[in-house]
Amino acid sequence: MLLLSDVDSNVVAVLLARFGLRLELLPLDARIPGSYWGECEAGLIADALYARPDTPLHSILHEACHYVTCTPQRRAALHTDAADCEIEETATCFLQVVLADEIAGFGRPRAFADMDAWGYSFRLGSAQSWFENDAEDAIAWLIQQQLIDGDSRCLFRIRQ
Repeated sequence: MLLLSDVDSNVVAVLLARFGLRLELLPLDARIPGSYWGECEAGLIADALYARPDTPLHSILHEACHYVTCTPQRRAALHTDAADCEIEETATCFLQVVLADEIAGFGRPRAFADMDAWGYSFRLGSAQSWFENDAEDAIAWLIQQQLIDGDSRCLFRIRQ
């Protein structure tokens, strides 16, 4: 599992800032505010994404993508549980893979492996298989929300 401490945290902070998110770095022994899963998993409260050096990158991207995909009304009150509906969760997973390419040393292959190791479950048995063969609904939704373009490239916007 690739952790925040394995990459340049400034790169992660700059990426999150493109969406209006602040990366709040915590000491290794700190409790992570707003963490849905607890332990070392990223936390989300309003426009602050909390992480420690041992927070997995896939967790940081997943919570960031929840911020990106939720409605403005829900975003204004975000605290810990950012999920809404199945298509939004699916779109969040798709977008986190797209954003993995924005972090040197991470990228899609590692994101797929880390998602599988963490226990994400997909109908086709792996994150990569789902992403490449079964994510049409997520792609269509992300395009409709103007979050990616027709080539599945991130537009660096948040849902309006």
